[in-house]
Amino acid sequence: MSYSISISKRLEAIGAKEGSRLSVASRGKTFVGTLMPHHEFSGEDIIILKLSSGYNIGIRILEDSDIKVLGQPAPVLKRDILLEKKAGLPNITIIGTGGTISSAADPKTGAMQPQHSSAEFVSGIQEITDIANITVKAAMAIFSENMNADRWKDLAEAVAEEMNNGADGVVIMHGTDTMGYTASALSFMLGDVPKPVVLVGAQRSPDRPSSDAPSNMTAAVRFCAKGGAAGVFVVMHEALGDDSFAVHLGTRARKMHTSRRDAFKSPNTGPFAVMDKDGNTTFKMEGRAVSEGKAAAATKMEKAVTLIQYYPGMDPKLFEDVIMKSKGIVISGTGLGHVGSDMIPLIRKAVAGGTIVVAASQCTEGTTSLNVYSTGREMLSAGVITVQDMLPETAYVKLMWALANSDDTDEAKRLMMTPLANEMSGRRVADV
Repeated sequence: MSYSISISKRLEAIGAKEGSRLSVASRGKTFVGTLMPHHEFSGEDIIILKLSSGYNIGIRILEDSDIKVLGQPAPVLKRDILLEKKAGLPNITIIGTGGTISSAADPKTGAMQPQHSSAEFVSGIQEITDIANITVKAAMAIFSENMNADRWKDLAEAVAEEMNNGADGVVIMHGTDTMGYTASALSFMLGDVPKPVVLVGAQRSPDRPSSDAPSNMTAAVRFCAKGGAAGVFVVMHEALGDDSFAVHLGTRARKMHTSRRDAFKSPNTGPFAVMDKDGNTTFKMEGRAVSEGKAAAATKMEKAVTLIQYYPGMDPKLFEDVIMKSKGIVISGTGLGHVGSDMIPLIRKAVAGGTIVVAASQCTEGTTSLNVYSTGREMLSAGVITVQDMLPETAYVKLMWALANSDDTDEAKRLMMTPLANEMSGRRVADV
């Protein structure tokens, strides 16, 4: 929505346009920020600026208000780049997919949008060019809620291609909301990948002074280049400050908070490693060492899989059509993995029809067990299988992969109950 005719004329007269940096003096106060588009919720006499804090403010413009242009927006380049190479440094490819870490304000709406300009963001972090030789590629520009199995396939194939063409590791810039799903998918698709694959995101966009994007990216590149561990990982803030970062196994990472910098945790296991801001790494568990083997991507995924969270009073009639059309169901059950007795006949019917039904738990810690209570035993009798302490979202992704990469239902069940990428364990570690 455009500004009113009168304000548009004032802005045009001083050469101001969306993205220009302005100083606006009105009613005795002066504000400095970036001119954003007008929207339908603002009055006709309001100018909207994005302040240096990253927040927008509406300023009422009067006849005596003073508007000055302090700077014009720089053009946004949308391209892949190869930063200058330095002898002796490892070669790391950074693949952009979108998300907050590579978002910028849409000049038309003022809303944050994923951009293809990942290269410009990365090239602005000088420190990483001292860590590795960086190649940046833009695979897609989406928010992570729009990630799907086809895009997981594209990413897995891109990672394998980069490694087989000489990359010593791959960093994937990804939105945080579904980063755990993608990390799990790549963990199964890439199997025993010989080098590190690190997913990294940000809770706050790069245009905010409090952004965690640069520090997260630096930590991700540093671990990818110097960590010495092969596999799929997620690297994000371990604490609120910029001096500690957690390295999570790809199948164990879960976003636990909507906005905190330290949003990601690894339920049941804790992080794989912790890094400080200088790259000093403390490993919490053993992993696979980097090797010189080739990367291969097993990317087939069965899309007819559903993840359902059980809730009290769940009516099986509402879910019968979905469940009976699915080749696999993951039920995030209460406590040890339970559902109400009303759901068990439908589960029995689905299993009899060839559907694999997997029980996981809604709890953030602990393992599933259907042998303790009578309801659980009824579920086992109906054909439900359990997957120890696997996260429900990981179980969902793994079931998609297992169904597509097995010859029959029995083999798919065996794959589901077999640890393939550190995604499950029956062993509990007590906090002391």
